[in-house]
Amino acid sequence: MSLPRSRPRARTRRIAAAAASTILAAGLAACAAAGPPTVDPDADKPFVLSGVSGLTQIAQLTGPDGINDTRNAAVAGTDLGSMTNLGDRTYFFFGDTFGERDPDSTGGQGGIWRSNVSAWTTDDDPSDGITFDSWAPADDLGWAEALVEGEHDIDDGRGEVTKIPTHGFAIGDTLYLSYMSVSHWGEPGAWDANYAGLAKSTDRGETWTPLDSPRWPGDSNFIQVAPVHVTDGGEEYVYFWSIPSGRFGGVALMRVPANQQAVEDQAAYTYFSGVAGGEPRWSHDLTDAELVVQGTIGELSVMWSDYLDRWIMTYSDGGSAYIREGITPWGPWNDPVLLVPGSDYPGLYSPYLNPRYVADGGRRIYFTLSLWGPYNVFWFSADLEKAP
Repeated sequence: MSLPRSRPRARTRRIAAAAASTILAAGLAACAAAGPPTVDPDADKPFVLSGVSGLTQIAQLTGPDGINDTRNAAVAGTDLGSMTNLGDRTYFFFGDTFGERDPDSTGGQGGIWRSNVSAWTTDDDPSDGITFDSWAPADDLGWAEALVEGEHDIDDGRGEVTKIPTHGFAIGDTLYLSYMSVSHWGEPGAWDANYAGLAKSTDRGETWTPLDSPRWPGDSNFIQVAPVHVTDGGEEYVYFWSIPSGRFGGVALMRVPANQQAVEDQAAYTYFSGVAGGEPRWSHDLTDAELVVQGTIGELSVMWSDYLDRWIMTYSDGGSAYIREGITPWGPWNDPVLLVPGSDYPGLYSPYLNPRYVADGGRRIYFTLSLWGPYNVFWFSADLEKAP
């Protein structure tokens, strides 16, 4: 697809004060050490998010003008950048990646094509951008390698064009990557999938193994996911807010016990199918799933906000990026609040959050954002405004 270039990048803002950095790092460490949020089924609490302010483009993370040396990793253009924490590392999962790219090109194109790559970092100060420690996996030349390579078939809907990572999560020391097998790229914001599945790594991202199970049908509502590790009823689960392929569907919700045996067992997953007597119902049949958010939702991200004491969801709709507030994981979810206007950043998509990267008690959120024109990933911040 073809979209106009974004406006010129804002000047990178860096905070140099050592005292401020120390305080921020301590706050981030405390946040990272906290356990998973506890699900509260009480849906009668009021909404408190009144808006956002102070939107700032901090840095470009990837590409020739980025703050990271992505040239030596053969990453001239890439997108997405969802984040997963494992110990003191944060992994960034990128989509279709090109090592050679004409500076005047637009969107995903170029040479040295890999379907997905990953960088990791121990940078705990998001205020001036995120610097990568390394790439995993990487070859002997230091080039970033695909985690699970796509087939790169012709884009005619009969094979597999690519495998796109939609998010990741960790169980103990094992990393899991959620990905979708794309069979056809259609009009802007529309594509078809063969299936969605998981790959795993037991060596901190150095090697990855795609799993035969679980897998979700390409026409289901569980193709792109936003996973969050939670405690629910005294048990630990991974919740997945899920959308179909493309950017034109609503959000469903599924969960699985947070252990490796369950994660790799299709039958262990259950799907939110409504509320009865104030309590959520969960079905083993994905066709029973009910939408928890209606609308045009693309490339979503979800996390618990300590500042709001509410759930927050970010996503794009093919034009702008938005944030929503949820009382429970299944709702109610409030009306969308504009986060990043598409008029200022044409071709934006994939605003991804990470609870590790917040400041000011969680009022300030940091997030990745892809811009189609330069086809690279940028680092933004915004402040949440809370009603009295």
